[in-house]
Amino acid sequence: MKILISNSTGKPIYEQIMMQIKNAIIAGEMKEGDGLPSIRTLAKELRISVITTKRAYEELEAEGFIHTMQGKGSFVASRDLEIIKEEQLRTIEGHLQAAIDVALASDVSLDSLKDILGFLFLGA
Repeated sequence: MKILISNSTGKPIYEQIMMQIKNAIIAGEMKEGDGLPSIRTLAKELRISVITTKRAYEELEAEGFIHTMQGKGSFVASRDLEIIKEEQLRTIEGHLQAAIDVALASDVSLDSLKDILGFLFLGA
């Protein structure tokens, strides 16, 4: 698993790690029981703080994506991919609703919103 960190995204490093691991799990690149690099190993590879890596793993564990066994490491947890995708869709809907609220308050047309979404989606 290759994790890339960008200083230009404006997103905290721990969130970038979390999203990349989540995406790998959702895409099936990582399966139930697959081991993750140790916190120290990942921190060393990415040249970041152990505290940052630990926070990413703790958040992933809190959300049920991984589980950690003391002395053995962190592993992909058993989860239903449909439930994960449904959670992701709810998050997307929330963000889109916020964008729609701003657009309505600013008198931005639906066509303009579609153009923006298409541009952002294809440019991602």
